[in-house]
Amino acid sequence: MSRNIILVDPLPRTLELIMEPSVRARLEALGEVIVSEDRQMPDEEVERYLPETVLIFGQTDMPKERLDRAPKLKAIINVESNFLPNIDYQACVERGIWVITPASAFASPVAEAALAMALDLARGITAADRDFRQGIERYGLEGNANTFRFAGAPVGLIGFGDLGQEFRELIRPFKNTVRVFDPWLPKEIVERQDCQPATLEEVLRESQVVFVFASVTSENQGFIGKREFAMMKQGAAFLLMSRAAVVDFPAMIEAAQSGHIKVATDVFPEEPVAADDPVRNATGILLSAHRTGGTRDAFYALGSMAVADAELIMKGLPPRLCRRADPATARMLRSKPVSVS
Repeated sequence: MSRNIILVDPLPRTLELIMEPSVRARLEALGEVIVSEDRQMPDEEVERYLPETVLIFGQTDMPKERLDRAPKLKAIINVESNFLPNIDYQACVERGIWVITPASAFASPVAEAALAMALDLARGITAADRDFRQGIERYGLEGNANTFRFAGAPVGLIGFGDLGQEFRELIRPFKNTVRVFDPWLPKEIVERQDCQPATLEEVLRESQVVFVFASVTSENQGFIGKREFAMMKQGAAFLLMSRAAVVDFPAMIEAAQSGHIKVATDVFPEEPVAADDPVRNATGILLSAHRTGGTRDAFYALGSMAVADAELIMKGLPPRLCRRADPATARMLRSKPVSVS
């Protein structure tokens, strides 16, 4: 009798992390679930089940040779949230295999944290707290010597995907002028969100607060460096919320320590950050341990979105919640796989 095998190979995620019991029950109703959570599923196990596999949840390597041995495969659902260079995306398109990810589950919590960190940089909230605890606090106007109001401040967004667009909706009450640099989008999409398409230079020069929401690609690694930081206004804020590799990290630290700009970052070139890493003692930087997206509800959303789309796919319908991998862009992505959930 034919079997519908569902391979679950979600490392560094686990089913317990991303699925409530009711969602896992929905997954198990779709077929026979084979799970490997403590390690990446061994090659021999993948090969054994490929002929009967209909769905893959996880980051399993799927080159063309494996796709050839998986005639029933309908979808590969990446629950790590980054499209990795371990799948033949073009072959999947040609065979009608969906390759999708519920990465947008993290957009809302990251946007919320980005706003909180921006308000902190603008108003000096945690800096004032540290001063108070050291007995060197300043009151009233004197205590606001290096602050500015976020409301009405010109904002620049570098990258305007799920996260950038979620953030734009979140800050509407603040009535900011919002400039967007995203070479992967037509200006019509930017303008539809009441934003101004702009060059990178315009975003950096004209904005009081700059947010980086861009993915890392083969074309933009380290593209924001010393020259770009020098373009920014004195005292402006720069928030790195997506991937560390898009900036020259030492140049960013230098720009902050010089007092030219204020910086906040939720991501780092190597994570976990070493105990002796100089960023820990750098002045002018608000630090966050890659935690802005990792809320309990966001991880459960990963699972529920993935299963909901799997249910649609098994009915012969297209997915509606997850983002589909496009071969033209997926092969350019260079995000490092996450190692900590």
